[in-house]
This record gives sequence, structure tokens and C-alpha cells, in this order.
Amino acid sequence: MCYSAQIRHDFARFTREYGAVIDLQAFVRLYWDRHEGAKAKIPKAMDALFAHPQSDDERAIKAMIDEHDRAQAAALEQELFKQRKRLADAERTLRTRTTKAATESRRIATAKVAWALGKLADLRRTTLVDADARIFPGWYAPVIASDGGRRVLRPMRYQCRPAGKPAGNDTRYPGTYNARRDNLEGFWKGLFGASHGLLVINAFYENVARHAMEHRALAPGEQEQNVVLEFRPRPTQDMLVACLWSHWQGADAPDLLSFAAITDTPPPEVAAAGHDRCVIPIKPGNIDAWLNPDAADLAAQYAILDDRERPYFEHRLAA
Repeated sequence: MCYSAQIRHDFARFTREYGAVIDLQAFVRLYWDRHEGAKAKIPKAMDALFAHPQSDDERAIKAMIDEHDRAQAAALEQELFKQRKRLADAERTLRTRTTKAATESRRIATAKVAWALGKLADLRRTTLVDADARIFPGWYAPVIASDGGRRVLRPMRYQCRPAGKPAGNDTRYPGTYNARRDNLEGFWKGLFGASHGLLVINAFYENVARHAMEHRALAPGEQEQNVVLEFRPRPTQDMLVACLWSHWQGADAPDLLSFAAITDTPPPEVAAAGHDRCVIPIKPGNIDAWLNPDAADLAAQYAILDDRERPYFEHRLAA
């Protein structure tokens, strides 16, 4: 499964290279829902798209981002004050006598102070780093879809909840951020051939077992250890990852746009690294045919998935 990816987050590039129109109202709705209390996880790189607003909608989004950041900073500063007091109390106790409770309290408070300071620094940082563009299951990302034959860019959650399914499916089926190619006409039959999208990424990340990555069996008594690998295409390039998406509506909950990346049998270098699935980057020439599928001709959609880009995926341990 592709549990994480590094997204492309340049509006101008989406418009210039992929001809996608930005659906600003969809972005306004997402940020409004978060403003009203929805637990929407939005990567810093997506917030940065609105750092220099040019329209009323963009200014409204920027204002909601700034308010959210202020609230986050206030909460972190409160936590920092609390943990610094806890640390001072523990150190005061330890100056007179050594106790297990004070030693443990000092350890925990020290770690939490460092964590809060790191979070505050990340919140206030204006220069983006690669990690700011990482998405994980449950996070939002910009996805290219089709609206009346027109390419549009909308924010969608990376874990698909098909229309008509109960909200509880999110916990019942936690792996629905990926759609297996061999199950497209099973679990995903309502979306395959109907609601196709594209996620533009330049890297993806996978959990693998260390012993599998090292091409060996577990030693006697050895516990399986998980490592995270970063895969990047060589030559360096953006990848148009094939996705399925859905517009879910519920009586007592905000509308939800969500998507899943389609995965398939991996190329040899990904399999050799210890993983058994891989995302499918489609060719630019197939964009419109993929985004505007004919439900009566699923063979044509499978053909697009077969006629994929096939870069070499170089891997390394993720930072």
C-alpha cells in the first residue's frame, strides 16, 4: 500500500502543465469546515498556496488559515508553559532527593518541551521543506478530476468513503486510501469507470519489513522490524497517479470529497525492496481518457492502467 506520498503543490504548474482550473469554492468549503471544528488534516504546503491571496475567496482562505495557526500556537504555548513548570518542579525535587517519579517526570517534560518547541518552529516557518508536502491517510491533497469535461483541481481526503456508504466505514475499512487493481470491480465497482482522478506526486513511501528489505529470513528470536522507504522516480519527474474519488453526502455531516490511489503489482525494484504493491502513474496523453471514463468500456480503462509510465523507482530509508 502507498501509505504516504509527497504531493505537487504549485497552483501555477497545475494550470500551466495540466490545464486544471482551480475550484476555489471547494477549497473555501474545506477551510470553512476546519474553521467550524472539522478535524481536517491539511499539509502546510497546501496552506502555502494561499500565502499571497489574489481574490476574495483566497483572502477568506488565508484569514481562516491565519486564525487556525494562531489557535494552534496558543495551544502549543500553553502546553509549553505546563511542561516547563513540570520540568522545573521535577528538577527542584531532584536537587534534594532522587525519586523515580521525579526522574520520570523530568524525562517526560523534557521530551514534551522539545516536541512543543519543534511544533511551534514548524508552525511559524515560512520556507517550505519536502516534509511539508507529505500526505498520510486522512490528510487532504489537491486532486485533478473532471467536471463536465473540464479538468478541475479540488481538495480531497486521502481515504475514500464511497457515496452511500456509512461514515463508520472509515474505521471499519481503514485501508481505503488505496484501491487494489484486482478489486476495482469488487469493492470499488461504484467508482471505477465513473469517478476517476489524478494525484500529482514526486515520491511515495512504503512500510516494509527490514528483513524483507535485506533479503533474509528472520533470525531465531528476532522480532519483525518495520522501516519506511522513500521511492522516487528516476529520472526525476512528476507522476500522475491514477485514483478513484467520491462525493459523499450525509444528513448530519459536511459533504466529503475523498479519494483512493489505485495500486498494482510492483515493478521489480520495488518488489526487491520488500514491498508488494505500487501506485500506477499514467501517461500524460491518457489524462482526458482517464478522467472521463466510459462505464460501458472498462477494458479501455484497464488499458490505460497497463499503458503506464514505467520509471525506475530508486529507494532509500525515509528521514
